[in-house]
This record gives sequence, C-alpha cells and structure tokens, in this order.
Amino acid sequence: MSGRQSELTLRFLAEPEDVNYGGKVHGGAVMKWIDQAGYAAAVGWSGRYCVTVAVGGIRFVAPIRIGDLVWINARLVHTGTTSMHFAIDVHARAPMDETADRLCTHCVIVFVAVDADGQPIAVPAWTPRDDEQRRLADYAQRVMALSKDIEATVAQFRRPPSD
Repeated sequence: MSGRQSELTLRFLAEPEDVNYGGKVHGGAVMKWIDQAGYAAAVGWSGRYCVTVAVGGIRFVAPIRIGDLVWINARLVHTGTTSMHFAIDVHARAPMDETADRLCTHCVIVFVAVDADGQPIAVPAWTPRDDEQRRLADYAQRVMALSKDIEATVAQFRRPPSD
C-alpha cells in the first residue's frame, strides 16, 4: 500500500535524567523510548490511534551512556487483522565517534489499532517482499509464540494448587 510508513527511526541524545544508579541509561528509559518509536511507527502504518499489547524477546545487549547519540529503528515485520509487529533495534555511540556504533537493545513490540471506542480495528496488510523481510516476519512470529508460552506457564504457576 503506497504512502504507508513501514519503518521509522528516532534519533536523540541520552540525557542526564535518563541515568540509573550505575551511571548508565536506565532500562526503563530505554523501554519508554522503544514504546514511543513503536507507537509512532504503528500510527504511521495504520493511520489510527494504537495501543501497545505486547513486547517480546527484549534483550539489553550493551549499555547506553549519558550523552550518547541514540537511534531507535522500528521496522514493520508482521501484520495480523488488527495488530502490527515491529522489530526494534536500539543503537548508540558517542556523538563524535562515527565508528563505534553498538546495538544496545532489541525486541519485538506489538500494537493494535483501535477506534474511538477503544475497540480493535483492521490495519492494512503488510507482505514481506524479500528474504530478509520474510526472515524477520518469521522471527517476530516465533518471539511472540515464545512470549505466549511464557504467559501460559506463568498463568499455570499462579493458579492455586488443587487438592
């Protein structure tokens, strides 16, 4: 579908208020940035208000330092009837060191488009066009299947034991 945005990159500097007790950017700040980038990408694809419904496979690979240039890339990798899955990569580097880019965090985030009453609404379909897109679509579906397995395990654990 022409005019739809399937990829988005946010760029900014990590600021002092983002710091944790260890002197690096707090994981919660990174998760907020991921949600913001995912939301902007989901709205860009669907043209609708969207809500986050799941984050899967989040991994913090390398720290982000205060003052680092940070960029978050959100790439659409799967659509359902009302949902959109985005592969998110968070990279950082010192602003004056163009050779030291590092992957800091990765995950898959899922959004659902909703109408004015908060009910799920259909989104435009996305179809992978090349091997890389097919690989990422498969990856996103596997990550979310693992997340559903984890949810089922936790739900079973949380049930009171039966006599």
